[in-house]
Amino acid sequence: MSRVLVVEDEAHLAQGLRFNLEAEGYQAEVVGDGEAATECLLGQQEKFDAVVLDIMLPGKDGFTVVSELRAARNYVPVLMLTARGRPEDVLKGFASGADDYLPKPFDLSILLARLQGLLRRSQWVRGQHAAEARQSETGNEDDFGSFSFAGRTIDFGELELRSEHSTIRLTLMESELLRHLVRNDGKVVSRKQILEEVWGLHEDTDTRAIDNFIVRLRRYIEDDPGNPRHLLTVRGVGYRFLAHP
Repeated sequence: MSRVLVVEDEAHLAQGLRFNLEAEGYQAEVVGDGEAATECLLGQQEKFDAVVLDIMLPGKDGFTVVSELRAARNYVPVLMLTARGRPEDVLKGFASGADDYLPKPFDLSILLARLQGLLRRSQWVRGQHAAEARQSETGNEDDFGSFSFAGRTIDFGELELRSEHSTIRLTLMESELLRHLVRNDGKVVSRKQILEEVWGLHEDTDTRAIDNFIVRLRRYIEDDPGNPRHLLTVRGVGYRFLAHP
């Protein structure tokens, strides 16, 4: 049974989420502010499988909470709730380390689908990493657990991007997007394809979040993010990854 922490200061919404999550078979716990959230996630030995995190909280806001989690090397999947859904809020959430976002007001079925998607991807990454390790031992590698290019190595199982001088910890969503782009090395990948095959979302979802992810990934993998050589924009369509431009 997956454990979900709901961080929401609107009591009626928080209890409604708890009730519906438990009805779906989750074990849910609710806290009403950022300080309580970080205490639950960092100060105690309790383990959560995902966090539903509101941005607008009393005291410590959601951006600060997720930033502190990532700084402490806690990479629990985070679904961030934003009251406005503005691109700058979404970008700030992803920059803080959130894995997905949902604007308020939201449909409960959409929130449950997003949450299930995050948990499914997290479980898949762990399972895939173990399978790849076994395949490597037997010399039977059907897929890659890591990929190296331009002096960098992406370790998809460990969610890390390593170079000679640094190691960058990736969020689950960043790792999955990079994996998809690398698998399609040299090919144009449309935003629609990313939405459906990486995020498991419908085409009518706001694609600006993808563009924000690309900006972040360029900071990680490009020597000059303003003049990219590996992660290129194909205007009006999507993106192309080139390991060897």
